[in-house]
Amino acid sequence: MRRNRTRDGFFGLILMAMLFATAFSAHAQMPAASPSPTPKPAATPTLESQFFKNILQDQKAIWTSPFHLHGRDARWIAPLGLGTAALIATDRRTGDEIGESHRQLNPSRIVSYAGSGYGVGGIAATFYLFGRAKHNQRARETGLLAAEALIDSAIVVTAVKEIAQRRRPLAANGRSDFFKGGSSFPSGHSIEAWSLATVIANEYHDHRLVQISAYGIASAVSLARFTARKHYLSDVLVGGAMGYGIGRYVYHAHHRKDSGSDDEEESFSRSKRWPLIAPQYDRRAREYGIALAWSF
Repeated sequence: MRRNRTRDGFFGLILMAMLFATAFSAHAQMPAASPSPTPKPAATPTLESQFFKNILQDQKAIWTSPFHLHGRDARWIAPLGLGTAALIATDRRTGDEIGESHRQLNPSRIVSYAGSGYGVGGIAATFYLFGRAKHNQRARETGLLAAEALIDSAIVVTAVKEIAQRRRPLAANGRSDFFKGGSSFPSGHSIEAWSLATVIANEYHDHRLVQISAYGIASAVSLARFTARKHYLSDVLVGGAMGYGIGRYVYHAHHRKDSGSDDEEESFSRSKRWPLIAPQYDRRAREYGIALAWSF
């Protein structure tokens, strides 16, 4: 029995190394910006018209990313791989310990709803519909890229679950074992929550509160999947890492530069509310002061 567990852990570690490479080296494959041709095209295809084509491109980039590793990727893969290996070694123990308490089960289930398909899908749809209704390009793009990242994540997590087949914490026999017909590894809620949060945080990079809220909710969802006894710590860690990598790739690969017009408008509106402050001095007249100027 011990020999089988060792073998399962060994194959699990190999699988995880591949996953971390996929999640954290995908950005290395982001299409390089090519110089614009002299005669610019009349119209740029919309994100809506490119939606399914972009998903196909994403999947190619995600699954081939392990073949495009660079030496600098080791700074991400090494610590995450070691951390995941440590969690796998202690998963059964930590899972049994959290299983001794039942008071956290109901709150954990409630928090988990934010990472469900309905929850993340509803948030992406809200961003898109609001952006369309209010002609807010940034909100519209956020909804589209979030939906794209969610579909990418769903495809990846479904495939990996079928490969890993890890038993869940509440399994009657062979809990935490890989290749036993389970669906614990990685956490689907975690990958969905983190892919959505990463797109939102990158789109609203100039709003610290939005970034903190997005990543905070994603972290809460991941933790809730463990405290609800649905997943192990290594499941949620790998799911979160994959979601972060996919969300980051989707944003940087398909973000439209002109969607930042909202940033410019916001900056301009702030310039109307706040004065331009500049020092003023005349050495000959020995006059020193501060000039305030408003733009109307």
